[in-house]
Amino acid sequence: MSDQPASTANADTPLLDVQKLAAWYGGAHILFDIGLQVRVGEVVALMGRNGAGKSTTLKTIMGMVDKRRGQVRFRGRDISRLPAHDIASAGLGYVPEDRRIFSDLTVMENLEVGRQPARTDSAGQPRPAWTPERLFKLFPNLGEMPQRHGGRMSGGEQQMLTVARTLMGNPYLVLLDEPSEGVAPVIVEGMVQMILELKASGVSILLSEQNLHFAELVSDRAYVLEKGQIRFEGTMQALADNDGVRRAYLSV
Repeated sequence: MSDQPASTANADTPLLDVQKLAAWYGGAHILFDIGLQVRVGEVVALMGRNGAGKSTTLKTIMGMVDKRRGQVRFRGRDISRLPAHDIASAGLGYVPEDRRIFSDLTVMENLEVGRQPARTDSAGQPRPAWTPERLFKLFPNLGEMPQRHGGRMSGGEQQMLTVARTLMGNPYLVLLDEPSEGVAPVIVEGMVQMILELKASGVSILLSEQNLHFAELVSDRAYVLEKGQIRFEGTMQALADNDGVRRAYLSV
C-alpha cells in the first residue's frame, strides 16, 4: 500500500478531515454529525465530560465501530469504509485509553508487534523512522526495562509502552485517548513533554482529554463534545477565555 496521499490532496488539504460522522452501538445513537479537522503539525484536543462521545469518535475514525456513516478523509484519501488494519497501514495510529499491551510479551516484543515500514512525506521524501533506540530516548523508563514483561509494569509504564508501540508504526497522525487518565502526576508531566516532542518531530495528534490544564499545555485548538455533538471549536486560548462553554460542558 502506498504512503502517498491521493492525487486530489494539496498543501491546503487537512491531514484529517471528518464530516458528518455518526455512530451507533446497537440501537443507541452515540455521535451526531461530528465535523473536525487536524492539520499537519497540529495537536488538537477533543474535550468533554465522561460519556460525551470522545472515545467513540476516535474509535469511529479508526474504523472500529461497525455501525457508522459520514466521511473521513486522511491525507486526501477517503478511508470512511476501510477496516481498522488498513487505516493503520495508511499511517493513522491509535492509542486506546485501556492500553491493551501484550502482558506476556516483553517491552521489545511489544514494540516489534507495532513495527511498520518507514514512510514518506507529501513531497515523497523519507520521514525519519521510529526505532526502539529512538523511542528509548523519548521514554527513558522503557529503555531501562527492555526485557520486562508488560504484565509486570506499572500503569504509567504500560501507557508509555502503548504510545511507543503505536509510534513503531511510523504514523503521520496519532489518535491519543485520555493519556492523563488514571496515571500518576509525574507520568502526566512526562506525557506533556512526550506530546510536545512528537509535535516537534512532525507527528500530528488528535487528543481525547477532559483535563483542561493538560490540554492547554499541549494543544493548538480544541473541539468540545457534549452528548455526541460538537458544542465548541476554536483555539485553546479561546476555550480558556470562554467561561460559559467551560462551565456548561467541561466542569464536573
